[in-house]
Amino acid sequence: MSSIFTKIINREIPAYIVAEDDDNIAILDINPLVVGHTLVIPKQEVDYYFDLEGENYTRLNDFLKKVARAIEAVIPCLRIGVSVIGLEVPHTHVHLIPLNSMDDINFSRAKLKLSQEEFEKTSRAIQEAYQAIS
Repeated sequence: MSSIFTKIINREIPAYIVAEDDDNIAILDINPLVVGHTLVIPKQEVDYYFDLEGENYTRLNDFLKKVARAIEAVIPCLRIGVSVIGLEVPHTHVHLIPLNSMDDINFSRAKLKLSQEEFEKTSRAIQEAYQAIS
């Protein structure tokens, strides 16, 4: 059975896509901890991050770096936090979270409620920054 991320990759359900290449996709988290919280997902449906094989693992991490740089370019933050949890969806995904404090990466705190306009504005800004980097 396809994961929710595979359905997004296949455009079966909508998402705020901020970057994409042949092997990976980056989308805004719809339940973000902070503005710009992004999920980076390999298109290959592998449950566990450390089960990604050689080149797929390398390409994901190269893509992660570009997406992180794009987020940094448009979201005021001290740095980008990285978290790989992987318990909520059985498809590898990496959280990129703009950080100004340790609390910004606290997954037990309340999630932001953003409007569609806020998601679209953030998505466009990160897309433009990503295109400038690539």
